This record gives sequence, C-alpha cells and structure tokens, in this order.
Amino acid sequence: MTLVNNLQSTMQAAMKSGDSDRVRTLRTLLAKLKEKSIEKGDDLNDGEIIKVFQTAAKQRKESAEMYEKGGRNELAEAELNELAIIEEYLPNQMSKEALAEIVDSVINETGAESMQDMGKVMPEVMKRVAGQADGSTVQELVRTRLSG
Repeated sequence: MTLVNNLQSTMQAAMKSGDSDRVRTLRTLLAKLKEKSIEKGDDLNDGEIIKVFQTAAKQRKESAEMYEKGGRNELAEAELNELAIIEEYLPNQMSKEALAEIVDSVINETGAESMQDMGKVMPEVMKRVAGQADGSTVQELVRTRLSG
C-alpha cells in the first residue's frame, strides 16, 4: 500500500470516527501531494512524498512558535496537534549520537576545517540522513563541529 493510499484510508477511518482534526490535517496533506504531483506531471515517489510531509511539519513547527510568541496559545496548540499527526507519517528521526557520527565522518572525508567549508559538508550530510534529521538540527551540529 502506497503512502497516499494509506493516507486516504486513514482519513476515511477518521471521518467515520468523527476525528475532525485528523480529517482536516490529512485532507491538507493529500491536497499538497496532489498539487506537487500536478507540478511534476507524474506520480510522486516515496522520497518526494516524505519531503512534502517534512515541509508541512516544518511549517507547523514554525507557526506554533510564532503563535506562542504572540500569546496565541490556542492556535499554537492546534498547530502542534497537526504536527503530531503529520509526524506519524515521517520516518523515525535519527538520534543525536548517530547524526554526530555522520557529521564527523563527512567532515573527515571532505577535509573540512572551518566554517567556510560548510558548503561542502551540508549537502553530503543531508544526503546521508535522507529525511531522518531536521535540516536546522544538522546545520547547528555542523556549525558547532566546524567552529570548535
């Protein structure tokens, strides 16, 4: 069963059970997937679907932070609820230790020595983690390693 079929069947089950938050979130995800598929002119592969999910998750995180800063806790909570639903479909996130090993390995392989070499390190690390780590987390770790 593809991820899209899984989403559709989960949405149908949520509709039957009356879980309006889940239905709204899954409808939004399915609409984004359809939009990307039309843009591409073909069906999306699993990697592209995961990227759409990651983008949606990142948007929810950022929105929740903005709402919290603005004192709109009820809206922040709604965004965090949607984020939790989206995260169910994302691959498990890599541990900090495993991520640090990959970063150190790439730094050694590329011969990176300073912050100026960040452009060599980041693309390779992101390729290796393949959606199992947030880009901002990777960037922070690479910066720490290269500036230390």
